[in-house]
Amino acid sequence: MSDKFDVNELKRRMQGAAQSLKHELGGLRTGRASASMLEPVQVDAYGSHMPLNQVATVSVPEPRLISVQVWDKSMVKAVEKGIVDSNLGLSPATEGQVIRLRIPELNEERRKELVKVAHKYAEAARVAVRHVRRDGLDTIKKLEKAHEISEDDQKRLDQEVQKATDAAIAEIDQLLANKEKEILTV
Repeated sequence: MSDKFDVNELKRRMQGAAQSLKHELGGLRTGRASASMLEPVQVDAYGSHMPLNQVATVSVPEPRLISVQVWDKSMVKAVEKGIVDSNLGLSPATEGQVIRLRIPELNEERRKELVKVAHKYAEAARVAVRHVRRDGLDTIKKLEKAHEISEDDQKRLDQEVQKATDAAIAEIDQLLANKEKEILTV
């Protein structure tokens, strides 16, 4: 059989979509404070966009409080602006170089909005997995057309690719279900 096709490489790429989803879901707000909530926050620092964690230390001293310790006093306003512009629904309270973010209770409407956002992220991950599957199937077809693999090998590889796709999508659905439960838990 040809070494031009590797099912494990496809599985790795599909796994990447699930990891990306995990990262995005980590940034979704539940009723609890988490340092990962601020990962999407970008700050205009020193003439460029930088992630918040490159200009400040983020910690969670209490379940409903995030503390952001800005390293450079001149960056406090920029960090504040970055947090407000991130649309996380958090209002910063500044004390010197420390910015405190109280996490308010989520109301029912906001919970449902967050669930919709989680579904959107999950659908994007599923689409990414399907693209990887399509690439794999196209490669298998080309190898078969070029007579580098037999028809039987093509069918077997198609099934392996489909099995990997089903597993990746099941993992994505599980991640979504867990996050949905976490968001809707009062």
